[in-house]
Amino acid sequence: MRCLLWSLVLAAVASSSARADEWPTFRGSQRTGVAPDKGLLTKWPEGGPKLLWQAKGAGRGYSSLAIAGGKIFTLGDGPSGASDKDEYLVAFDLASGKPAWQTKTGPAWNEGPAPWQSSRSTPTVDGDRVYALTAQGKLVCAQTADGKILWQKDLKADFGGTKADGWGYSESVLIDGDRLICTPGGDKATVVALDKKSGELVWKTSREGDRGAGHASIVITQIGDVKVYVQTTGSGPLGIRASDGKLLWQYPIDRTTAVIPTPICQGDLVYFVCGYTRGACLLKQVATGNGEVKIEEKYGLKSNLANKHGGVVLLGDFIYGDSEDQGVPQCVELLTGESKWKSRGSGKGSAAVTAADGHLYVHFQDGTLALVKADPAAYTEVGSFKVPGSGERPSWTQPVIVDGKLYVREQDALLCYDVKNN
Repeated sequence: MRCLLWSLVLAAVASSSARADEWPTFRGSQRTGVAPDKGLLTKWPEGGPKLLWQAKGAGRGYSSLAIAGGKIFTLGDGPSGASDKDEYLVAFDLASGKPAWQTKTGPAWNEGPAPWQSSRSTPTVDGDRVYALTAQGKLVCAQTADGKILWQKDLKADFGGTKADGWGYSESVLIDGDRLICTPGGDKATVVALDKKSGELVWKTSREGDRGAGHASIVITQIGDVKVYVQTTGSGPLGIRASDGKLLWQYPIDRTTAVIPTPICQGDLVYFVCGYTRGACLLKQVATGNGEVKIEEKYGLKSNLANKHGGVVLLGDFIYGDSEDQGVPQCVELLTGESKWKSRGSGKGSAAVTAADGHLYVHFQDGTLALVKADPAAYTEVGSFKVPGSGERPSWTQPVIVDGKLYVREQDALLCYDVKNN
């Protein structure tokens, strides 16, 4: 009952602040991976929903899409129309998919085997500015109108940042009021707040012994009268006081290969999950007075709930997402950590999950996109299709639902589908 009440409260908050015609950062404005759209298709015809348009020019990469102000933004290496293979911040017209502009951000990320190379961070849009973090650690602020760069910072050179793994920066920065919050990583400046207009440092948080930045994006929570930023790094989750950057709590984990999924925050609860057999746990944030917040462990890490990089979503009282990167979606009861079901879908390989209108949009690594009922009783697919152009590289990009349309990125291509139940 307590979880249900929090669901109703958060739904009311989301409905007042989330817009159905925008998705301004990774996992949407609330960073939940759940779109506010209603009246969507409850099943798909054979071959998938109607394709409205297809465009080229996103470049090589796994960055998802930010949508705001009539434009689509993403990062990619060597996009169509560019004369080189460097990384670019690119924008498209939302209605037609036609390219609007391309702005070079620097060299492409070519470290490691080919499937792990290229862009991975989703831009964040705030009014007339768009912010992008490259895999190299360069933070760029540009005009949404034409891509002109206004300022830039280097998370490594300027703040002594470091990654906890060798796969480059992936975070989508948070804009909160007049501040930009991001995660250089390491114990010098684990998390920093910058003035969003100038890039000047406002405060920094130092976590002793921090292994370095992971891949998650910061989520805002409110505990009593204290605003708390919840983030994860290679050392596990932590809570930071938004007003001044004070480290309020941390939940250390043993070293693992990488810590990737963005945490799920509902009311005072924090669902932390990562892969490589580490698993998931549920924490409760508790206000203790004088601006302080502590955590209580509701249950510790359960290795069978691990999710490597496809992310998880919360609908009602249940968490949905892949099992590690096996292409085996599962449903977990939030308050108990009990797995209700695991089932192989029509696709193969790691599954990235977005949700809307009581359904899951599951993007499998082999390019299969499935529509699945968000039902704790069983896994039920009500449609699937193979996204055109998939197969050359892993399909790891999270799909986006905005204003009755489904947007999918497959490397250089963007595809827009009509998913309204007309």
